[in-house]
Amino acid sequence: MPDSSEIDPKRLPELVDHLPRVDVLRGIAGRVQAYLVGGAIRDLLLGVDDGPDLDVAIEGEVDALSDVPGFEPEREGLFLTGRLELDGIKVDVARARAESYPQPGALPEVRPATIEEDLARRDFTVNAMAFPLAGDRTELIDPHGGVDDLRAGRLRVLHERSFVDDPTRALRAARYAARLGFELEPGTAKLLERTDLSTVSDDRVQAELRRIAAEDDPGRALRLIVDWGVMPALDPAAPDRVAEVARLGFESPWSGWADRELAVMLAITRPLPQIRELAAATPERPSEIVRLAEPWDPAQLLVARALGAEWLDRYADEFRMVRMEITGEDLITAGIPEGPAIGHGLAAALSGLLDGEISGREEELRIALAAARGEIPED
Repeated sequence: MPDSSEIDPKRLPELVDHLPRVDVLRGIAGRVQAYLVGGAIRDLLLGVDDGPDLDVAIEGEVDALSDVPGFEPEREGLFLTGRLELDGIKVDVARARAESYPQPGALPEVRPATIEEDLARRDFTVNAMAFPLAGDRTELIDPHGGVDDLRAGRLRVLHERSFVDDPTRALRAARYAARLGFELEPGTAKLLERTDLSTVSDDRVQAELRRIAAEDDPGRALRLIVDWGVMPALDPAAPDRVAEVARLGFESPWSGWADRELAVMLAITRPLPQIRELAAATPERPSEIVRLAEPWDPAQLLVARALGAEWLDRYADEFRMVRMEITGEDLITAGIPEGPAIGHGLAAALSGLLDGEISGREEELRIALAAARGEIPED
């Protein structure tokens, strides 16, 4: 993170002008009063490149953007939104709105509002800033002291009912604190004690956990959740387990093969007993490794690897890609009728190939035919 003296709102006009496809943002602002908001402002001030996704709030109707190339309006109840995708840039557009919560944990009731009211509904001060994309206003809109909190490296909620109205903000706090290296402002830490995730649906909790799973260091966020005690059902061992899954998921041979985010989600919960049994196995031959690993999804295997099954590295890097020269058609041509015998024959040949006992098409076919005819017993 930059030194506090480097966080300078006066640089925002220049920083916004250098955003990729800023002409798209200007095009939106040419039709309706528009503001760059939320995490995009936070990350520009921090000098963090958080990808090509941007959030824009507008004071006006989303329908006014219907003719903008690449813009797709969406309507979910009273949530007036839309998304623009162009050249890999994603811009989420939402009507500035005010919110009220009919009861703790409920989805909010919304109404169109000014940008100031929109900022007042947000989770933390560092996300409650906006920058006008056109018009007479050319300075940062920061009514809640977001810049001061950025400079201090702290997360602060905007009002005392924040975690009561939306308890998932506690999970969001852990994600931001872990990613940015921020601390909770003391008053916010006290208010966090009022978090009751039982008042929100499991879908909303899972959605926040998936966002944590996508972080570079999800284990750090989960450690905060455990330390804060906001999610009693979370396995205290989950942070360390998740950290190991996340580390391995970035490395060869797992990177690009196993779905790292899915593996992290699996590791957040207590792994299935079957995965723990797999992790405890000690196969000696390559064919045993393949037999044990092949039925599982790569993400499940990554969790087992994180639990100690180092032998799975060889499966991921080498054995899973072993292919024979023969197929079932070769056995049928040789007179083996279609049925289970074909699979038995191919499995025997593959085992021999993996274990280095045979090589080449002729030996593969010989072993496969012998096994298919019952001359080699099944394992």
